[in-house]
Amino acid sequence: MNKLQAIRHGSRAGIHSLPVLLAGVFMFALAVPAFAQDNADCFMCHEDKDLRGTYKGRSHSMYVDAKVFKKSVHGEFECVMCHLDVDPDDLPHDETLAPVDCSPCHSEVAEKQARSLHGKAAKRGDPLAPTCASCHGNHNILKKDDPKSPVRAFNIPFLCGTCHREGSPVTKQRLIHEDHILENYTESIHGIGLLKKGLVVAATCISCHTSHEMLPHTDPASSIARKNIATTCAKCHVQIEQVHVKVIKGERWEKQPHLMPACVDCHQPHKIRSVYYDQGVADAQCLSCHQKPNLRSAEGKSMYVDYQEIGHSRHKTVSCSQCHSGVNQSHKRSCDTIEKKVDCASCHPEMAEKYANSIHGKKLAAGDPSAPACVDCHGTHSVLAKTNPNSRTFPTRVPSLCGECHQAGKKGAARVANKEDVVGHYIESIHGKGLLQSGLVVTAQCTDCHTAHEVQPSKDPTSSVNHRNVASTCGKCHHGIEQQFGQSIHSRLVNKTDKQLPTCNDCHSAHTIRRADTQGFKLEIMDQCGRCHEKIAETYFDTYHGKVSQLGYTKTAKCYDCHGAHDILPPSNPKSHLSHDNVVKTCQKCHSGANRQFAGYLTHATHHDPDKYPYLFWAFWGMTALLGFTFLIGGAHTILWLPRALQWRKQLKEMEESEEYDNFEFDENASAGGTEPPPHIDSDEKGKENS
Repeated sequence: MNKLQAIRHGSRAGIHSLPVLLAGVFMFALAVPAFAQDNADCFMCHEDKDLRGTYKGRSHSMYVDAKVFKKSVHGEFECVMCHLDVDPDDLPHDETLAPVDCSPCHSEVAEKQARSLHGKAAKRGDPLAPTCASCHGNHNILKKDDPKSPVRAFNIPFLCGTCHREGSPVTKQRLIHEDHILENYTESIHGIGLLKKGLVVAATCISCHTSHEMLPHTDPASSIARKNIATTCAKCHVQIEQVHVKVIKGERWEKQPHLMPACVDCHQPHKIRSVYYDQGVADAQCLSCHQKPNLRSAEGKSMYVDYQEIGHSRHKTVSCSQCHSGVNQSHKRSCDTIEKKVDCASCHPEMAEKYANSIHGKKLAAGDPSAPACVDCHGTHSVLAKTNPNSRTFPTRVPSLCGECHQAGKKGAARVANKEDVVGHYIESIHGKGLLQSGLVVTAQCTDCHTAHEVQPSKDPTSSVNHRNVASTCGKCHHGIEQQFGQSIHSRLVNKTDKQLPTCNDCHSAHTIRRADTQGFKLEIMDQCGRCHEKIAETYFDTYHGKVSQLGYTKTAKCYDCHGAHDILPPSNPKSHLSHDNVVKTCQKCHSGANRQFAGYLTHATHHDPDKYPYLFWAFWGMTALLGFTFLIGGAHTILWLPRALQWRKQLKEMEESEEYDNFEFDENASAGGTEPPPHIDSDEKGKENS
């Protein structure tokens, strides 16, 4: 017995202990270089298409296509690595060889196969029992994701159908009642998804029965045993138990805590259809009472149900008992056993979880009567799709829906920090006018910014309108602008400062958003920038541009004309509007004749900064000092001259009151500023002078 035959003998004897296995692998590694021939020696005979052999008294072809083998997963292996009873030193080998044993390389899979129905059938010598080669092939084994592989998901039904098809020997001999397995599967929702729509993720035979551990459903370890079927189905249908209602066919879904019925109780294996199954009490039984217009509860609330509304709603295929769970057919009135309100989470668990974590859900859980529940927004029996114009959640109706609480004077408006009329402001905004006046249903409305079920206060870090999340929220519609903003100096992705950086609503506001090309927005944007860049804003308003803007003219350069709006970058960045390569082009947007010298204009030059602009600083203060000195000298002269001027005024008034006022004239001393009163003049002399 050579070394390869020793390994073969050891595997047949059931030697699976680790030391022996390692020793066998070591011996196998030593034996490989000792092979007397390679695959070419084997193909010298086995490439003959007429070569035939006998196995179990039956003649079969011994032809092996070398090209096909080379493309298989074993194409790099030597033939003798699988055919272990071939003696490399004694060729040609015996005509009858033992079947290939895959377990030395695939021990884990071989163990599973040995425990399965197929393995047990093979062990007892059943001629219908499949072997590894029956499913995977022999010399043409391909990867399972290869389109030509028989174990590819799309080909699995046909592979299993070779034995389990209608009328096959296996079906006739092994099944108590002939079940059209393949036919039923092809017509099921799984089969249609796989075979007609090409959904390779749809469940196939091995998805439920496994590939190597097929066991009868009576075996507790079987993947289709009653206690395991839900787990098997849940491999694809995750959390399916949360989707089902709590009552099915009049019986509670969980008869005991965490003990659920098997999926096949409702969904027959191999016949699963894309239909709704009858559940609970029939609707007609409920409507026998609830279609009476005068029916009221003990509290006086109307219990009337318009079945026509349900027929046109999203729940038209949902029976009453699916929502109003807890009914019991054994009672005269089945609804006597209903203990709680409708739980929408039974069918909408994801939305319910989001709502429970929202500010609305938390207030409802706390017993706040003003907190909205599902029916407050979606309605009760007339729930419509949000794409239906009559739906309460249709885009054009969302502002009025939210306004039922958040409009000025309503219960929800009192919670707004600054008491602003958010709905009224929204209606007058560019978004509100686009939605309500122009009918643009793609325009942002309340739920686009605040979300529908995850509404959180803006201070919450998880809120869609939190300062850190506003840009991404606005970016859902303004994607291009979000990309620009994300690369600007105002973005946290670029600027790592600890200071709070501006975001969309700092410049555009939240509910009073206006068009950016309106005159009011253009004039206010400098103040918006000045809230953060206070000193720079002051220097701007000292310039010609700033002073003209203060007069109300919008055609002069504003902050965004030079720095950009959403793509603001430091001048040192080559992409900046004010970089050395771009500044002339920026000036030319207004000044078509601008050149490099023109662009050297100091836009924010200020006489208040002696370090950055020393010439302007000292020139301003020099001129200011000179002007002050001039006014000081002039003021001192005026103050010193004031007593004399007052004295003259007093003397002049006295002379006006005197009788001789008209008969005097000033002498040279008086005109020179003397204080002596003027001498008297005779009337005769006066007459002479007049003549």
